[in-house]
Amino acid sequence: MIEHFDTLIVGAGLSGIGAAVHHRRDCPGRSFVILEARARMGGTWDLFRYPGIRSDSDMHTLGYDFKPWTEAKAIADGPSILNYIKETAAEFGIEDHIRYNAKVKSVDWNSDAAHWVVTHADAEGGTTTLTANFIISASGYYKYEEGYTPHFEGRDDFKGDIVHPQHWPDNYDTAGKKIVVIGSGATAVTLVPSLADTAKHVTMLQRSPTWIASMPDTDKVANFLRKILPEKTAYKLSRAKNIAYSRYIYRTAQKKPKKTGDYLLKQIRKELGSDFDVETHFTPNYNPWDQRLCLVPNADLFKSMKTGDASVVTDHIERFVPDGILLKSGKKLDADLIVTATGLNVVVGGETEILIDGVLQTIGDKFGYRGLMFSDVPNMVSVFGYTNASWTLRADLISRFGCRMINYMDENGFSAVTPRAPAGLVPRQWIDFDAGYITRVADQLPKQGDRDPWQNRQDYKFEKALLMKGALENEGLEFTSPTKLAEVA
Repeated sequence: MIEHFDTLIVGAGLSGIGAAVHHRRDCPGRSFVILEARARMGGTWDLFRYPGIRSDSDMHTLGYDFKPWTEAKAIADGPSILNYIKETAAEFGIEDHIRYNAKVKSVDWNSDAAHWVVTHADAEGGTTTLTANFIISASGYYKYEEGYTPHFEGRDDFKGDIVHPQHWPDNYDTAGKKIVVIGSGATAVTLVPSLADTAKHVTMLQRSPTWIASMPDTDKVANFLRKILPEKTAYKLSRAKNIAYSRYIYRTAQKKPKKTGDYLLKQIRKELGSDFDVETHFTPNYNPWDQRLCLVPNADLFKSMKTGDASVVTDHIERFVPDGILLKSGKKLDADLIVTATGLNVVVGGETEILIDGVLQTIGDKFGYRGLMFSDVPNMVSVFGYTNASWTLRADLISRFGCRMINYMDENGFSAVTPRAPAGLVPRQWIDFDAGYITRVADQLPKQGDRDPWQNRQDYKFEKALLMKGALENEGLEFTSPTKLAEVA
């Protein structure tokens, strides 16, 4: 007999565990199951094991809205975040609902029955089928099996090791090695100072600079509030403070990009000294926050460069050679280890096939309803966080919106809700963000429209009011009742 659940949650990472807790709290009478493709919970924070792995935003906003972050460090290391996820799952009784080694291969909406037929594979390749009325997809936004690595001429000629951070070997010894880290994003700026502690030398090789900001890894205000106030009150205030501050920084960067850029460069010059070529190595050719701003805690990247343990080179790669990398300028970088911190492969819904009554859907042809549902795809919300703030802020909102929608449908006798895009909607890129990992796959991602509710706003204050209190029945959504289904049949 095929198992049936009211709700399927895909993924047991930070977003999936959060979605499960919201479901237990907001939809207490509904059954649910979590299907996790890997053998352990934690998602990103279990998969990534490279040196120095940490959050790139503060844990008072990257943490859940319902569970206070109580550690002293606000910019936390990966193991601490993984422990926070596991604590949450245990505290709210989520663990028994997780099925591991269960990769969702396909979901097929059955219009007659008004439910999803879900096929998932186990570790041995066998498949199992279950059904669910509603899906919350929290499988992350990138491909776990492989990171993005561009073609490098002569790669096979290199005699040392080549490692992508997404696949860092266990117990890999970097002591005494000459290391080149290719990249200048969040992963690269995390790796370089961490590797510099033991390596002979670390070079960050970049084609072009990224905007970088430094801040302390502790939040003095949050730590003080926790001493004088109840835990939940202190967390709520710290969270509100940091949300307001991050919104202020982002909005200022959008309105006054030159002033913001000048400030960031002034801080870097202060760390590296007046003799350092900041114009070449730390002045990007785009405005702050057109791509995600990279965070370095306690200026650790700049300190490693100032001591000489690390350096930065801005150039293009000609080819790999046996003992390093030859650059287009003619310069050669010697290396024992090359780390390709070149990015992620973005995918939608964990590469799950989505079908409607047996017909395969092309997600790249769909419009996003408020950036969380897909046109013509019923009873499904997909978690995609913020690019200009902490991921979890939006993940929490989307999960709560999903529960709100489920309860609304139950109360009003609806069996399905389907976004329907109007004729004449002008397609735009899924998200207004110029990062390479988005632009590389723009044609595979759903589109946003030129007007609401088909825009992906990426604005926490706006979305919080809309998703938590806005009218659910509107021109973008079509609700269907069992009676209507019977009439159609």
